[in-house]
Amino acid sequence: MTRNVGALDRGIRIVLGLVLLSLVFAGPKSLWGLVGLLPLVTGLVGWCPPYHLLGISSCKECKSEQGGSQDEVS
Repeated sequence: MTRNVGALDRGIRIVLGLVLLSLVFAGPKSLWGLVGLLPLVTGLVGWCPPYHLLGISSCKECKSEQGGSQDEVS
């Protein structure tokens, strides 16, 4: 599993996952809050299966490692 989720994407997923997961314990107290486990886990692990299937990567460090040396734009 090569990382395909960048730092900003990971942060958003973790926060969103925690917010959704909190719905199980506060607010409407619905089990639908368990959906928050998906973005939380993908954020913590740094790998997203749909991104992998579609060939998407928001991880800049990973792109430069996989693509060899790239010229940086100043």
